[in-house]
Amino acid sequence: MNARLVLLLCLAVSSPLPAFAEAIRVSLEGRAAVGEKLPALLVHIDEPIAGFELKLKRGDGKVVEMKGGGKPGITRRIELEQPEGRFHYEGELVVRFPDAEAASMPLSFDTELNGPLRLEVRPEDVDVAGRKLSFLLSRPAGRVELTVLMDTGKKAFEGEVPFKGERAGTPLGVSWPPAEGRVMKISLRAFDTSDFYTGVDLFPWRMDIPHEEVGFASGRADIPAAERGKLDRSHALIAEALAKYGRFAAVRLFVLGHTDTVGDSKDNRELSLKRARSLAAAFRQRGLKVPIFYEGLGEESPAVRTPDETAEAGNRRAEYIIAVEDPVLPRAPFSPRWRKL
Repeated sequence: MNARLVLLLCLAVSSPLPAFAEAIRVSLEGRAAVGEKLPALLVHIDEPIAGFELKLKRGDGKVVEMKGGGKPGITRRIELEQPEGRFHYEGELVVRFPDAEAASMPLSFDTELNGPLRLEVRPEDVDVAGRKLSFLLSRPAGRVELTVLMDTGKKAFEGEVPFKGERAGTPLGVSWPPAEGRVMKISLRAFDTSDFYTGVDLFPWRMDIPHEEVGFASGRADIPAAERGKLDRSHALIAEALAKYGRFAAVRLFVLGHTDTVGDSKDNRELSLKRARSLAAAFRQRGLKVPIFYEGLGEESPAVRTPDETAEAGNRRAEYIIAVEDPVLPRAPFSPRWRKL
């Protein structure tokens, strides 16, 4: 987004004609964003004129010339085609009056055409426990507006943090004071030194639902009837958490499957994926309406380290995770590909 700056230019005429100042005003829209608008001169016609001629030379040698006119009350918007960046213009506006007299207004101004302002915040840059985060901005930093919302409904922080024009790509940081509850949402709006801004909403939390593990038959992914009571109890815990946290954001349920090291690793990966899908489907059948995603890591992210071909019950497990964004899996051997149920 862009902040629009309108700067009234000082009038200077080549001959002392009071009618000039009464007839013409010039203002400048000096800053613009690529894809939205171009910098522009605005010629406001307040009294009758016969016409005007604009002559400008840009800092890189480009010449701008155009003629115009209009009735009193008309504003002519003259867009200045230019590449991205900052440019200086010198020139004049020559105005002809109905009595054939003419006057000249010297012009000298700068314009700025900016590309999209980019803000980068990586998951690893958000330290909820340390109550701080870092980010990168693609242009010199002016300030940020930060809001940190807790699950109590109160805000740990809401305010502005100033910067001093640090260069593009400089790691920048903000922090917030301690507060009761869990951080649910961090809103960050970053402004460059020209007051253009961009923003992002972060949901750097997850809730792992404690549960009883469903016991599957060897090599199978269907849920035995005797194990369904465990899913009923897990469903109740998940529904309770969704009711509490769903009012803050669009939450999702993630189901992650694991196996022990008995058998072929490729087969175990496939088996864990199928079991995760069975569990996800069971929760859907019990009435969960939130989006549900599943993935399987097989034997590659064990809770208990064992040699190959070891039957370890602690590794035959699932994870039920409630989150807004894809959860970060610190021990995952590969980037998970969450499948939507």
